[in-house]
Amino acid sequence: MPLSDSITKALAAIVGADALLVDAADCWPYGYDNSRRQSLPAAVAFVTNAAQVQAVVQLAQQQGLPVTARGLGTGTTGATVPERNGIVIAFERMNRILRIDPANRLAVVEPGVINDNLQRVLGEHGFFWPPDPTSAAVCTIGGNLAYNSAGPKAVKYGTPRENTLSLAAVTGSGQLIRTGVLTTKGVVGYDLTRLIIGSEGTLALVTEATLKLTPIADAKQTLRATYRDIHAAADAVAAIMAQPITPRALEFMDAAAIEMVRQFSDLGVSAETGALLMIEVDGPEQCVSSIADTVAAAARNPGLLELSVAREREQIAALWRTRKALSPALRHVAPKKINEDVVVPVSRIAPFIDGLERLAREHRIRIVNFGHAGNGNIHVNLLVNPDDTDEMARAALCLDGVFELVIALGGTLSGEHGVGLEKRDFVAREIDPPALALMRAIKAQFDPNGILNPGKGLPLQADN
Repeated sequence: MPLSDSITKALAAIVGADALLVDAADCWPYGYDNSRRQSLPAAVAFVTNAAQVQAVVQLAQQQGLPVTARGLGTGTTGATVPERNGIVIAFERMNRILRIDPANRLAVVEPGVINDNLQRVLGEHGFFWPPDPTSAAVCTIGGNLAYNSAGPKAVKYGTPRENTLSLAAVTGSGQLIRTGVLTTKGVVGYDLTRLIIGSEGTLALVTEATLKLTPIADAKQTLRATYRDIHAAADAVAAIMAQPITPRALEFMDAAAIEMVRQFSDLGVSAETGALLMIEVDGPEQCVSSIADTVAAAARNPGLLELSVAREREQIAALWRTRKALSPALRHVAPKKINEDVVVPVSRIAPFIDGLERLAREHRIRIVNFGHAGNGNIHVNLLVNPDDTDEMARAALCLDGVFELVIALGGTLSGEHGVGLEKRDFVAREIDPPALALMRAIKAQFDPNGILNPGKGLPLQADN
């Protein structure tokens, strides 16, 4: 149902007629994300400052209209799929880098800044912001914060929660709040910054972020290790993570992922390879070779087939291109991929992959696994045909088994993709009723009328 003329005029008065979409054909591209879910919003408002965000939220609250924040729609769980006939607040034009402060190792940015663009600018000052999702070339800082999206460097440098000092945000009641501090220490009040990060736009909409920066290391080295089976690779991961030097990245591919890569790229590994690790270390120029040797020593075990150091810039770039191409390439292997970014304790990676192989056989579903082995964040990809009713039914049972296995191994259902709609109904398996009740109470405090991204993140209650 279209918005009334009065609401449309009020929105246009806030953002400008040239920054408002209300025609269904124009709004449709803002009704879906990378989950492939779709829902048509009644309007899309392109905001350029915090005052506009606040005014749109206040109007939505008065009219009882749901609001969904959107960056560039790269999320995979449906968290930016709007409520039908609701308002999308699009942050893509709110994309300024407001300040870079090398002396205090911080940068102040708006939420629409693209991750890669920020990294390029920071690099000119000798710094970087550690979160680097696979979609860094097209995802926004606001989206990274909404999902707590991290990427390979999280194993050493942490996620957005560890790399964000403060936020400005608009709550569901239309209040503009500031959270956190400009220093690396601060314990005054509750930590609202970390609470908002990862909340998928259900508590408040970020309008400004103060990010903690890290100096770029003098040098880095990339190693590749291949193993006979997943158990040998998992033992190597545990050994690497148990020694004092933390790698900058520790990535993993299982046998199914390696076989898939062979279809479009030559990894140059033997046919007997059952698992592969990509390891990157960084540090001072005079120390990085020694650091690499130490990590390489931990990676050696009886199941190791080959360990090599990528020394040429193009060789290193090719390795990372192959890793980053894995996820999109899966869409060419099957019409649909069900992509889950679960996390298990590092010591339980091998039994987890064993369990996934069992589930694949039991349900006759092809599963490809890769991800951030250093923190147990495994991307589990079920490859299916959405037009095959029987296969989709088997995939649903298989996915249920995947989540049961994750919980049984002491893991968590999402590491960086969020919950959104895709995992919402499984959340109660991980979070107990008293904790869920507290979370719902927190949501009510931030968003008393429930207009911010309703139905996302937390399981629906029976009376909903």
